[in-house]
Order: sequence, then C-alpha cells, then structure tokens
Amino acid sequence: MDLKAIDFYYFSGTGNTLLVVKKMQETFKKNGIDVKMHRIENSDPEKVNLNNTIGLGFPVAELSTYEFVWEFIKSLPQSEGTEIFMVDTLGGFSGGIVGHMREIVKKKGYVPIGAKEIIMPVNIFYIPDKEINRIKIKKGLIKAEEYANNLMNGQAEWKKIPVISDALYYTSLLGLKITETRLNQKLLYLSPDKAKCNKCGTCIKLCPIDNIKIGKDEYPENLMHCQYCLRCASFCPKEAIPCKINYKWKTYRAVNANELLI
Repeated sequence: MDLKAIDFYYFSGTGNTLLVVKKMQETFKKNGIDVKMHRIENSDPEKVNLNNTIGLGFPVAELSTYEFVWEFIKSLPQSEGTEIFMVDTLGGFSGGIVGHMREIVKKKGYVPIGAKEIIMPVNIFYIPDKEINRIKIKKGLIKAEEYANNLMNGQAEWKKIPVISDALYYTSLLGLKITETRLNQKLLYLSPDKAKCNKCGTCIKLCPIDNIKIGKDEYPENLMHCQYCLRCASFCPKEAIPCKINYKWKTYRAVNANELLI
C-alpha cells in the first residue's frame, strides 16, 4: 500500500477514539506519511481532498454510530479510486457498521483498504474502575499501532460482511430514532444541576451537533435533539450534569476537554 498523505476525519465522544486515531497518526508519521486530522463535526464532506487517502474514525453507538457521523460519510463526494479506511472504538459489539459502510463508500467509487474495531473502556451504563480502564486503553493502543502498520504494509482488510450487517444497521437506526424522540429526550436528557453549574459553557463548546445553548436564565438549555455522545456529562468541570443512564451516575473520560476541541 503506497500511503503518502492521509486526511483523517474523526469524531470522539469521551476520548477513546481520539486516543486511537492519535496513536495511528503517530505511527504513520514515524514512517514518513503526512497525516492531517479533521474533526467530523467541523468538516464539510464535499471538500475532502480525493488525492489523499481518507481515514474515518468514530465510536460505536447503538450497534453502529451516531447519525451525524453517518450523514458525513453518506455526503462524501463521488470518487474515482480514492483509498479509504475506517476504525471504530467500542465496548463490546457493533455489527451494524463495517459491512454497511463498506458498501456506501464502494458505491461512491472509493477503494476500501481496511476496517478495524478496537475495544476500549466502556463509557455508558456501568463504568469500571481506573485500573481496568488503563489496561484496556493500553491494549487498544497496541491494536491501533498494529492496524496502522498493517495499512502501510498492505495487510489490512475491509471485508464484505453478510446481510446481517445491514439488518443490524437498520436496527440501530431504529434504536437511535427512539432515543431521539421527545419523550426520551425529556426522560434521559442530561440536564444541568443549577446549584452546581457555574455557566462556564464547556458543554456548549463540546456538543458536536449544537444541541445546547444558553437559555434565558443564562444556564445551558437542551434543544431536544441530543444523540447521547456523553461529552457534556463526562467533561463538565463541576459535575453539574448527572449522567442518568449510568450506574450511580458515574462518568468516564479518556482525555481532557480541550483535546477534543483542537
């Protein structure tokens, strides 16, 4: 595989994906490959440079990934042979990503050169202790480095997955749509505790879909289309946003908030 320049488009919720793509970037650069990093939430898919290899990195959510990530990938321009690879981070199982995404990019004229799913610490429902997370991160970054080397050596694969992958993709879409209903938003939304909130605006800066704004009372306000990336709850410096969907409202973050905004 003749990789000369890579544009790596990524989204990271609580930091796992960011750690993985940075390790891959580091590995590529050690081998003389130029890598530019782009946050998906700030990128225009129609302006990607088709002369460079395209990398995609994102977390798993509801067996696939977030709706705005899918929208970015589906909006990529038609290509005539641009190489593309993907990596996702997950706590256990996806099933609705690899096969379906491969078909989308192939139909657009891209050449799929590799897909990898890397286990990293869980950030939802039950959060393990720090030592368990440290070990998972260490193993995950080893896998990320191996994957980058495999891409450079032409040993990576993006396999065609059976029809079950498409079935799980559509199942995940249904799950995301249910999650985004107004009833669920009211039940699960991570609304701030005004007794703790210092109106710093960190949650507003971090939200990838501009779902949070300053309300009339100058406290953060939910616009009711949250996709539950958990950034706001996990990175609130005052722990003012209780994570209602997690055991004992415990949160997880792998990086500092500022690293997600670079």
